Amino acid sequence: MKKGFLIIGLLCFTAVTHAQEIKLNAPSKKGGKPLMEVVNGRHSERSFVKKEMPAQILSDLLWVANGFNRNDKRTVPTAQDRQEMELYVMLDDGVYFYDAKANVLKPVQKGNFRKALGQENITSNAAVNLIMVGDLSKAASREYAYFAAGCISQNVYLYAESKGLGTVARGSFNRDELTKALKLSEKKEVMLVQPVGWIK
Repeated sequence: MKKGFLIIGLLCFTAVTHAQEIKLNAPSKKGGKPLMEVVNGRHSERSFVKKEMPAQILSDLLWVANGFNRNDKRTVPTAQDRQEMELYVMLDDGVYFYDAKANVLKPVQKGNFRKALGQENITSNAAVNLIMVGDLSKAASREYAYFAAGCISQNVYLYAESKGLGTVARGSFNRDELTKALKLSEKKEVMLVQPVGWIK
């Protein structure tokens, strides 16, 4: 466990000082609690203990949220298979884009931008804050992009419950500040934010 914390710490340090990509572990696609147990335990959690996320759990979480489970198909559905959803990860040191094909986190911008997430009492102690972005130039419609964001969110809820983590889907955030922090084009829109962390 200590080794996992050390790895993620070193990776984050490297990304900040050299603006390099963070290579993620290969996702572990086995194990976890039975589906009926995690659905029964699924709930929203807003209080977290400040604690880093091990490298393997981070990798698995991102894969569950919006990774590829077949050559060109995602772990979540999108209307007409447009695959318009993008996933960003906010850590204390900066914002990263999850490149699911390459299985890496690409640095977008260095710095602490958690204020843009709003409700710092919820987001500041989360190990990671996930940000779901819809590319409306790809989406069948804006409504369908929100549908896909909901599918991602539920996957995150179920994975969190399986691992003893807490999470909550949030639609309240500073849209303008978050758009700037992620360096989004005008065709891309933040749909949901979702902190994930250790429960008090």
